[in-house]
Amino acid sequence: MTPVEFAVAAEHYLAGAPLADGSRRVYRIALHTWAWLLVGRTPPPGAHRRGAAPPVLPLALLDGPGAPDRVAVAFAERAAAVGARTANRELSALRAALRWWCARGWLSADPAAGLRPLPTAAASAATASGPSATTGRAATGRAGGLGEERVRAVLALRVPLREKVLWHLVREAGAPIQRLLALDVDRLDLANRQARTAPGERPLRWRGGTARLLPLLVAGRTAGPLFLTGRRAPAGVPERDRCPLTGRGRLSYRRAAELFTAATAPLDPAGRGWTLHALAEPRR
Repeated sequence: MTPVEFAVAAEHYLAGAPLADGSRRVYRIALHTWAWLLVGRTPPPGAHRRGAAPPVLPLALLDGPGAPDRVAVAFAERAAAVGARTANRELSALRAALRWWCARGWLSADPAAGLRPLPTAAASAATASGPSATTGRAATGRAGGLGEERVRAVLALRVPLREKVLWHLVREAGAPIQRLLALDVDRLDLANRQARTAPGERPLRWRGGTARLLPLLVAGRTAGPLFLTGRRAPAGVPERDRCPLTGRGRLSYRRAAELFTAATAPLDPAGRGWTLHALAEPRR
């Protein structure tokens, strides 16, 4: 009988797989981590993961046409949070379980089949001056930008709404990314596709892609940062960088750039991912 819940299927796999006790514990922690990631939640940090009950995740969410995107987005976000080495190790554990489940007919296809491990920092450093690095730079164009075909592929990625809005805005607004991340909800003029700016400041406008998605991101908020982190801001964060409704902080440039690079790694022939600056539309 096919299990209906991810954690139950994981226990069946762990009981049947030829693993040593130590490896079994490591695999259980990794699979429980995936349960958090696949429902869009942040896993408990460090040792807290060992005793934390994973969220309920129907095994059916790993089947069907949307499953590969769900796994790819979770992998990209995990890599951005903990680095390629840890994310690759956890991906290996998930792949082993997925193959086991597919062999028993619990899944019709492996949703991680198209994913490949990300290069670690050591591997990237070893090849940074080699031919592949040159090829990767050339592929993004002479000015460092992405071609139209790659931009379409990036904007078609299944990522959280926050990233989707930011990426469209970076592409359409022609403004520094730091300025976009500094936007506040109460400065937006959604009807006219622009943000209200200070006297003498260059107008900030956007086009249809941003206009379609932005109201969904703003929904219910009237003040505070437009782009928010996924958790409450620490006590020392200034009020202007904190959402008065949720208490979450303003998304930083560093975090936004990390998420973009991790999410685009599967699209990059070199496997390293691209920079958020490369997404910006070249000025004419």
